[in-house]
Amino acid sequence: MKWHRIYALLLRYLYLYPRSVPRILDIFFWPVTDLLVWGFLTIYLQNIQPDAPYFGRMLLGSLILWNFTNRSQQGISIAFLEEIWEKNLINIFITPISLKEFLAATILVGLARIAVLGTFLGTAAFLMFHFNLLSFGWYLVPFILNLFVFGWVLGLFATSIIMRFGQSAQVLAFTLTVILMPFAAVFYPVSVLPPVVKHISLALPISHIFEGMRSVVLQQSLSPDTIVIASVLNIIWLIVALSLFFFMFEYMREKGQLSKLVD
Repeated sequence: MKWHRIYALLLRYLYLYPRSVPRILDIFFWPVTDLLVWGFLTIYLQNIQPDAPYFGRMLLGSLILWNFTNRSQQGISIAFLEEIWEKNLINIFITPISLKEFLAATILVGLARIAVLGTFLGTAAFLMFHFNLLSFGWYLVPFILNLFVFGWVLGLFATSIIMRFGQSAQVLAFTLTVILMPFAAVFYPVSVLPPVVKHISLALPISHIFEGMRSVVLQQSLSPDTIVIASVLNIIWLIVALSLFFFMFEYMREKGQLSKLVD
């Protein structure tokens, strides 16, 4: 990989943000809307159950952490879709830019988006609802890293499906995390799920992260096994997702199908 190419792609994507209202709304407006809805819900729950102050921390913590996964996924899949919508996909890959360099640039853009999003949501939650995201301490670092990596995994899966089935499958770029949310145990423990669904949930690294988050809120402690299991599952899922992504790209390239994606 050539870092100057990655840097050029990174600048290209970042230059699009200041003058793009939809991109700005995606970073600020929609997350804040979610924050307001769940924030007011936490106030209501605390009013009717004042002896359970942890409700607010769990709900707001889950919401903010879930946004990390959601935006990480969209950072990859929507970047690919935008090249299709602008009919620029072929133009990129007839240059010396490799697929690895393209992927690295989209991941860096995702990191920048999440850094801005995390700072903004954390500040807004503190100012409006007195929720301090930093109260999770050092546990916040493995939480965010694992959620971010699993967002990459979902983005790679969504992009692979879009490459195979074309723009008719582009809805996955916006809904894949929503489809997985019931299995991810974002706002409730895995224990409430039916047995079959529970097995699916435990196969996802993010369910272990949210279980760990609730453990920190309720017990002020976290078993290292939770982070280890989540990290190992993330590595397995990432290997599978990368393998599928590169296989599907090469398959479409060899079959001459990439040009049909922009038709």
